[in-house]
Amino acid sequence: MESFSTSIDLVQFIGKLGDLKDEHYHMTLTLSAMIELLIDKGLISRQELERKTAELDQLMTGSPYPMA
Repeated sequence: MESFSTSIDLVQFIGKLGDLKDEHYHMTLTLSAMIELLIDKGLISRQELERKTAELDQLMTGSPYPMA
């Protein structure tokens, strides 16, 4: 009976992972559309977006504990 319970748990986990993947896709699509609209309307430029993206990426990839 234990293996049946484990199999059910695995199926449920895989289902949740699939749902998460779908949610991620839709959020990414929405964000991409919003960015394109902001650029099309002239509210931001691609260069500004690229600069800010690089800035935030640098903050995220840097060590949270700088060496003295």
